Amino acid sequence: MTIRESAENYLETILILSERLPVVRSVDIATELNFKKSSISVAMKHLRENGYITVTEQGYIYLTDKGSEIAETMYERHKLLSSWLIKLGVDEKTATEDACRIEHDISKESFEAIKRHICSH
Repeated sequence: MTIRESAENYLETILILSERLPVVRSVDIATELNFKKSSISVAMKHLRENGYITVTEQGYIYLTDKGSEIAETMYERHKLLSSWLIKLGVDEKTATEDACRIEHDISKESFEAIKRHICSH
């Protein structure tokens, strides 16, 4: 199953928030992404129906193993690509924005090649 870029962004955001907060709720995601809570609710419903997250009765959102795998992949790509672009002289804001776009479209093979290159220098 192919997952959309927006879903990847939501999963990555849940991962990042879960590292900062004791629990993640829809309102936390809405605040982080500057989206309406209603948009987040629809997205969380789709993520839950597709097995990427679980939501407790209290509204706490947790990544499933499947969701966590995608979130961790996106987050690793984001961190590595943005830091690489910054080292190349790109300003931090642009590097972060570009890394966010690249992380969703780059093939696994190309990312691994970049990663090997960066880590060997």
